[in-house]
Amino acid sequence: MGFKFCLGHPWEFMGIAKAMLETGILPDFIVVDGKEGGTGAAPVEFTDHIGVPLREGLLFVHNTLVGLNLRDKIKLGASGKIVSAFDIASVLAIGADWANSARGFMFAIGCIQSQSCHTNKCPTGVATQDPLRQRALVVPDKAQRVFNFHRNTLHALAEMLAAAGLEHPSQLSAKHLVRRMSATEIKLFSQLHVFLKPGELLTGEVNGEFYSRMWQMARADSFEPHETAAA
Repeated sequence: MGFKFCLGHPWEFMGIAKAMLETGILPDFIVVDGKEGGTGAAPVEFTDHIGVPLREGLLFVHNTLVGLNLRDKIKLGASGKIVSAFDIASVLAIGADWANSARGFMFAIGCIQSQSCHTNKCPTGVATQDPLRQRALVVPDKAQRVFNFHRNTLHALAEMLAAAGLEHPSQLSAKHLVRRMSATEIKLFSQLHVFLKPGELLTGEVNGEFYSRMWQMARADSFEPHETAAA
């Protein structure tokens, strides 16, 4: 059993994590979704303004579980505009155990992003129950396209790993991701972001004021923050 969510206020997930510690009840997995994910049926207010982007949310959840010595007990998935092999590698490098991809397969099956998923009038027959519109979806043809996309994406991921001198996706880490800061400077993700050590939140010796403050604000019995810590 597990759950999927898009991170909102950071202390809210830490509240869930505190409840895990108090009750001893752990999910088998958590899938972190990014605000950039979703379907054409999603209101523009949600897609543009609500939730935390995938990589920020994933890193926070990963760090929280590491800081509580829970990371080895809970698997982490990631989803949200994951299409290419690099997209997959980039989330594996910052904490995900696997990646969920919907968008790429939607494109392979014929989606043109008409944003009419909820109207039953999908012009390509992908998201409709209308028999007439469904005729646009030729299953044998689209099945082969989906197979080709899946096979070639995994092949590209394998080539990327080999180019980096790695044998398995689990060997990816933040030091394999690089961000250009300026025309003359680049930095590794491991230099740009805080990565908590195992048990760090439990000891109270937290590397980073942000994580320390969010942990103090979190409550196991409510999503409301501790007001004294928030102040």
